[in-house]
Amino acid sequence: MIKEINTTLNIVNQFKSIIGNEFVITAEDARLKDYSHDQTEDLKFFPDVVLKPHTAQEIADILKICNEHKIPVTPRGAGTGLSGGALAVKGGVIVSMERFTKIIEIDERNLQATVEPGVITQVFQTAAIEKGLFYPPDPSSKGSCFLGGNLAECAGGPRAVKYGVTKDYVLNVEVVLPTGEIIWTGANVLKNSTGYNLTQLMVGSEGTLGIITKIVFRLIPYPTQTLVMLVPFHSAEKACEAVSAVFRAGITPSALEFMERDALEWGMKFIKNVNIPIPDHIQAHLLIEVDGNEKELILKECEKISEVLMKYECDEVLFAESAQEKENLWRLRRCIGEAVKSNSVYKEEDTVVPRAELAVLLKGVKDIGARYGFKSVCYGHAGDGNLHVNIVKAEMSDDDWNNKLTLGIREIFQLCVKLKGTISGEHGIGWVQKSYMDIAFSPKALELQKNIKQLFDPNNIMNPGKMFV
Repeated sequence: MIKEINTTLNIVNQFKSIIGNEFVITAEDARLKDYSHDQTEDLKFFPDVVLKPHTAQEIADILKICNEHKIPVTPRGAGTGLSGGALAVKGGVIVSMERFTKIIEIDERNLQATVEPGVITQVFQTAAIEKGLFYPPDPSSKGSCFLGGNLAECAGGPRAVKYGVTKDYVLNVEVVLPTGEIIWTGANVLKNSTGYNLTQLMVGSEGTLGIITKIVFRLIPYPTQTLVMLVPFHSAEKACEAVSAVFRAGITPSALEFMERDALEWGMKFIKNVNIPIPDHIQAHLLIEVDGNEKELILKECEKISEVLMKYECDEVLFAESAQEKENLWRLRRCIGEAVKSNSVYKEEDTVVPRAELAVLLKGVKDIGARYGFKSVCYGHAGDGNLHVNIVKAEMSDDDWNNKLTLGIREIFQLCVKLKGTISGEHGIGWVQKSYMDIAFSPKALELQKNIKQLFDPNNIMNPGKMFV
């Protein structure tokens, strides 16, 4: 025991010599609890130590020590994740990226930017807009989440329907491997047919293959005009059916969001200063944004969308006429996850299917809930077929919640796969969804992924316990 204690103290002292005493948090420090949780349900796992390095070389030196002693390492961004990816479920070391905050360069000639992973997403977006450029991925937590975490989970957000998700903007990344080597995965070019695509392998790998220390993004010109419309429907399923019809009419909105009645009502109670009357016969809303550079053209698109939606039992369309009204509608949509969390014990499932199957998925979720006795509040990125299913405990007994609910969730995911979808659209697998991976992948496909993990991380130190059972 004395030898183990001395070894641990020696390792901690090595960490201090690499990054400085003030950037090492140990069990004696009350701040350690801040790193024991993220935004996933009410889970808590304490690391043994938190490290806050500032350079790729410091991370390389840390990982060499951890690899030698087989110490678990959990990379952590802002802690806004919803699948437990930043939780130190095996203890060990958390490597916090909060000091990697530089926007190194915004290259206006090539419409590219080089940034560090601790930059807040909205801060980066604002910096790009100031130069007339656009970084579209915008998760609900964009005001606090880090770009590195967005890469780890391949974050999406409302505007993915037109512009794509995080992976569609990543050209190249600098990565520290678990064994301590520092590599660049690709090149700063729009076309690259040179070898395996290591860049895209890192995006969405949830911190299991290495730690990203620099990112090169592509950017696009910023659209100067937007129109936002809120459309009420008599039926939630009809609202879902209308989504595919909009695209079949030849229109691609910049956002197309679904909110069932409870989601909107809970959201308004949560932020309080936004009030939208909801008549008793209204069961769901679509929030639709159209963007571009010519207002007349996007007005025509909105008119065409309205004509399509009228065929699906919608009520009068509300247009946001001012910037404040647009902001209020988006604040309402973005707060729904927090609103549900503040109301009840809950689990959030990040289901996704081809958009034309969204109504079938929604009905299936409600039917499964009725059989298992749980209530669900549904909303999400309808234009992508990405439905966030918030399962709330409500009247369920503790026994049913702890023992039967997983069977209901498994049925929901089986339905997703049956509809040619999968079990996560943007939140990732992490700790909470790993037991369902067998639904999405065959044994051979899972074996190949585990072999990739083993190749990168032979001692299994990088975010162990995540993604795979």
